[in-house]
Amino acid sequence: MKKFAITPFLPTEVEVEHINDTRSKITAYPFENGFAITLVHPLRRLLLSSSVGYSAIAINIQGISHEFDSLRGMIEDISIFIINIKNTQFKILGDDDNIELEYSFNGPKKIKGSDLSNDNVEVINVDNHIATINEDCNLSFSVIIQKGIGYMSSEDIRDIVSDDYIAIDSFFTPVKKVVYSIENMLVEDNPNFEKAIFDIETNGQISPVDAFKEAVSIMYNQMSVFNKVFNLSEVNIEEVQEESIDLKDLILRIEDLNVSARSFNSIDRAGFKFVGELVLMSEVEVKNIKNLGKKSFDEISEKLDQLGYPIYDTLTENIASALRKKLEEIKE
Repeated sequence: MKKFAITPFLPTEVEVEHINDTRSKITAYPFENGFAITLVHPLRRLLLSSSVGYSAIAINIQGISHEFDSLRGMIEDISIFIINIKNTQFKILGDDDNIELEYSFNGPKKIKGSDLSNDNVEVINVDNHIATINEDCNLSFSVIIQKGIGYMSSEDIRDIVSDDYIAIDSFFTPVKKVVYSIENMLVEDNPNFEKAIFDIETNGQISPVDAFKEAVSIMYNQMSVFNKVFNLSEVNIEEVQEESIDLKDLILRIEDLNVSARSFNSIDRAGFKFVGELVLMSEVEVKNIKNLGKKSFDEISEKLDQLGYPIYDTLTENIASALRKKLEEIKE
């Protein structure tokens, strides 16, 4: 029989599939009809626009005054050399947001991205070609690496760096591609629930899962502005994370709690099969379970406390609602 809903259904399942170091699929479900697109579209935009990465923002090349110059003994023009530096994916090792690196190479040598890694930075695309120099060439240069989001043009960077540096157009975003899909799925007898699937690929400066966590955190923080007007201070990131709780411990069977036979028999005779059924009850209700003495109550209470669900604590309404629905599913 169809029931009246008083709150939207709360998704309970998240799956992560690691395809490789730079690509992962993240699946969440079940969403009520229309809720998946409401969430996945802004998350995709945040992933592509607000993920933190690193980029070379300026370069100083010894003996060179502008990007249209050339250096004796180097095959590449300076403009090509700068493009190669621009395409090098640096990652600062440590807590600095900005770092200046100095390099010097003598030929003959083919310089690759791996030659630029040191104790301060890691180069992700180690095979990226930088320059080819002959035995007559000494290539000495300094590069400024900056942590940031989005894009900044060389014109804007020129106002920040000193005059002896050549500014570089900087694209910080480490997320290369985000594709999402929404599939219908069956929940109980309703085929209109939805599954949201993200396929995320990064350049290696950050893992796809970490980029996704950053995007979710940014979304929560942006929404917190409404707390100032609507007194929603309790709806902070910690609580929202709690609302997305994994229910696996709550659908644990009572016998898996490893309680004494006396305690188990009292609960089993009362018709309770899953831990979540006890968690949904008040302390008084648990104490009133027939033939459950004080010693058994204390044992049950200790076990639930170890799982992180003390009897005296209460679940939020959204989690309680999701748990009830989950218990109804597994009992059928």
